[in-house]
Amino acid sequence: MTIRFDDPNRPNSYIGRTVPRPNAGRLVAGRGRYVDDITLPRMVHVAFVRSPHAHARIGAIETGEAETLKGVLRVFTGRDLAEVCTPWEGKLLHLEGMKTPPQHPLALDRACWVGEPVVAVVGRTRADAEAGAALVEVEFEPLPVVTDIRTALDPDTPVLHEALGDNLCFRKANEKGEVDRIFAEAHKVVEASFKTARHTGVTLEPRVILVDWNAGDGEMTAHVSNQAPHMLQLLLAGHLDIPESRVRVVCGDVGGSFGVKVHVYPDEVATAAIAKIMERPVKFTSDRMEAFIGDIHARDHEATGRIALDESGKILGFDVDDWTGIGPYSIYPRTSAVEGLQVTNLIGGPYVFDHYRCRTSVVFQNKGICAQYRAVGHPVAVAITEGLVDKAAAEMGIDPIELRRRNLIADDAYPLTTAAGLKLEGLSHHRSLDALVEAMDYEALRAEQKALREKGIHRGIGIASFIELTNPSPFMYGIGGARISAQDGCTVRMDPDGSVVALTGITEQGQGTEAIMAQIVAEAVGVSPQMVRIVTGDTRVTPFGGGTWASRGAGIGGEAALQAGRAVRGQALEVAASMLQAKAGDLDIRDGIVVDAATGEERMALSEVGRVVYFRGDTLPKGLPRELMQTRHFITSNYPYAFTNGVQASYVEVDVETGFVKLLKHWCVEDCGRIINPLLVDEQIRGGIVQGIGAALFEEICYDGEGQILNGTMADYLVPMSGEMPDMIIRHVETPTEESELGAKGAGEAGTAGAPAAVMNAINDAIRPLGGSVTHMPFTPERILRALGTITD
Repeated sequence: MTIRFDDPNRPNSYIGRTVPRPNAGRLVAGRGRYVDDITLPRMVHVAFVRSPHAHARIGAIETGEAETLKGVLRVFTGRDLAEVCTPWEGKLLHLEGMKTPPQHPLALDRACWVGEPVVAVVGRTRADAEAGAALVEVEFEPLPVVTDIRTALDPDTPVLHEALGDNLCFRKANEKGEVDRIFAEAHKVVEASFKTARHTGVTLEPRVILVDWNAGDGEMTAHVSNQAPHMLQLLLAGHLDIPESRVRVVCGDVGGSFGVKVHVYPDEVATAAIAKIMERPVKFTSDRMEAFIGDIHARDHEATGRIALDESGKILGFDVDDWTGIGPYSIYPRTSAVEGLQVTNLIGGPYVFDHYRCRTSVVFQNKGICAQYRAVGHPVAVAITEGLVDKAAAEMGIDPIELRRRNLIADDAYPLTTAAGLKLEGLSHHRSLDALVEAMDYEALRAEQKALREKGIHRGIGIASFIELTNPSPFMYGIGGARISAQDGCTVRMDPDGSVVALTGITEQGQGTEAIMAQIVAEAVGVSPQMVRIVTGDTRVTPFGGGTWASRGAGIGGEAALQAGRAVRGQALEVAASMLQAKAGDLDIRDGIVVDAATGEERMALSEVGRVVYFRGDTLPKGLPRELMQTRHFITSNYPYAFTNGVQASYVEVDVETGFVKLLKHWCVEDCGRIINPLLVDEQIRGGIVQGIGAALFEEICYDGEGQILNGTMADYLVPMSGEMPDMIIRHVETPTEESELGAKGAGEAGTAGAPAAVMNAINDAIRPLGGSVTHMPFTPERILRALGTITD
C-alpha cells in the first residue's frame, strides 16, 4: 500500500503534524530516570586520579595511604586493568595511511594529556573514592609537549609516539581538475585564512556509567548515558572477553549528547573492567571539571583557502589547505580523522565548479582528544566556503545573494556528483534561497542597513548556504571495519486492547525520538499516537541498530518503524477479514477501529481483534497466523548519504567602540526531506543554530603552551544563554529522499552547520566599510577590535 504523505486529507494522518512529545510531561515534572538516579544493591563508586601534566612519564605510584583510608575498597593502576581489558585503536582501515597508538583504560607508562586517567580508586561513596584519590601519590616525569597544530610536523618538534615516526595521524588530499592552471588564469582569486577554536558539548547531564557484573550468570549490565547502546555492547564484550549476548547496555533518559556520548571513553571502560574484577555494581559520574578535560573536544582547525572566479562571477574552483589537531589519540571506534575528512568533502558543496583541491592534515598533540560533535566538519567547511564566497562578492562588487544565485547547483540538476566526489540525490538550493529572501524581506533590510550606517550604526547581513550529510550508509564506517551499524530495526507489537508497543534501535537524548516514532507507527498501524508506547535504548529487547548519530533517526529508524507498523496492520486486517468474512483489501484501520476502506463505516474495534488473537485463537481458521508482532530493518543502499541542504542569514549590529556583537535576527530555510513533526524540526534547527552561534561568538577551550587548559569551568567557558539569542525564523522546503518510502532525511545538525558562517559574514558585512575582517572563531570583542585596528599590540 502506497500512501501520499503530502496529502493532508488522508485517513489517520500523523506524519507531518505537530504532536506533543510523549515524555515531555514526565521530564518537565522532574520524573526522569537518569543513570545517576539508579542505585543498585552493593553499589560502589569510582573516582580517578588524572594527570596534571600534558605529557609525562609515569613512575612510582604510591597507593598505601589511600588503601588504608576508611571507605576505600580497592585501588587500581593501568597494569591491573590491562590484565582483564585489551587496548583499542581508533583507526578505520579504509582511511589509507592513518595511524594511531593503542589506548588503555588507565595510562600505563605515559600520560599524554591533562586529565588522562592514571589511577582508579573505588569507595563505598563518591566522597570516599575522591578522598582516597587525593591520597594517591604518582611520580611524574614531565616530558616535552606538542601543542601547536602548524608546527606539529616540523623536524624539531618532539614526536609524541615514537613508534609512529611522526605526529601525523592522517592526511587526505581530494583533487579534481587543473587547479594550478585555473587559479593562474582566473579573472579573480580571493584568499583568506580561517581558524575555528576548540569547544565541547556542555550537555545538561554529564557522562555517567553504572556497570554490574553478575558472575553467576556471566552477564554484564551497563546503564550508561550514551547514544549507541548496541555499539557499546559489542565493544565492551570484545575488550572484556565476554560473549556479546552476555552484555546488556541500557540507555534510559539521557540529558543531551550532541555527539559527546557516542564515543568510547577510557574512564567508562575502566569502570566496566573494575566491575568485572570486583563482581559488584560500580558507578562513575563525571563532574563538570572532569567533563572539560575528559569529554571530547571538537573543531580545532586552521585553514588557508582560495576561490577562483571568472569575469561574470562564476566560481571556477576552490583550493584549501586544512590542519586540525586531535589530541594524543584518535577516538575509538569512529576515529578523530573523520572531521578533517568531512572538510575535504564538503568545501564548496552547494556550488557548481569543476576544479577542486582540498587537503587535510590531522596531527597529534598534548591536548584533550577531539572527535565527532554535532555537524561533524560541516561548520568548518561552510565557514571556509561561505567566507570566501562573501569576500569574493565584496571584491567583485556583486550582491552576495546574486553571486550565490549565479553559482548554486540548479534544483533540476540531480542526480549529480560534485567536484569533491559527493553523490547528491536531490536538493533545493534555489528554492531555499528564494524562500530566505522572502522571509528576510532582503531589499528592505539592505535599505535599513544603509540608512543606519549613515547614522554611525554598523549592522551587517550574512548569508550561508550549506549541504549536510544525513542517513549514513555502511560507507561511513562499516567498510573501514568499525563495528558501527548503519542499519536500524523496529519491532511493533499490538497488545490485546489494541494499543501498540514499538521497540526501536534509535535512541532518545532530548531530540524527540519518542514523538516521531509514535507518529510513524501510529499512522502505519492505524491508531492514535497516544496508543503507541515507544521503547528505546535497551540492547536486551530492542532490535539491533546503530543508535542516534549523524541525523539518522527519522530517515533510517523511522523507515524501519513504518514498515514494521504496516506489517502489523496487515496482520490485524487479515484476522479482521476472517472474523468479518470480508477481504482484507476492503478493510482499513483508522483511529483503532477496523472500517470499510471505501466508506469509512466502522466494522470492529481493534481491541476485539486483539482479544480473539490472544485469548480465542481457537475460533480462527487453522491456517491463519496468530501474530500481531513484526520486526523490520532498514538500511540505505543507493547513496552513501542522504544530503540535505539549506541557507541561513544573520542580522547583527557591531559596536565598533567596544567590539561587542548584538544578534538582531536569524533566519534558516532548510530542506530535510519529509517532515515528520514540524515543531520538533523547528526546535532542532533552533537548537543547532544556538550551538552554531556559541561557536561563532562565545565558546573556546583555551590552552597555554604547556598544554594546560585555562578555562575548564563554567565560570570561564562561555556558552550562549537565552538573553543573547535573537529571534529565529524557520522556513522549510521538502525534497523527500527516494531511498525510502517515508522520504525523511535528517534535521538535527543543519542549524549548527550554517550558523557560524552566517554570523561571521554578517560581522564582516558590518565592519568591512571600516577596513575590518574577522575569520578566527569565536569572534570576541578583542578580535573584532584588532580587526578594526583599535588594538594593535
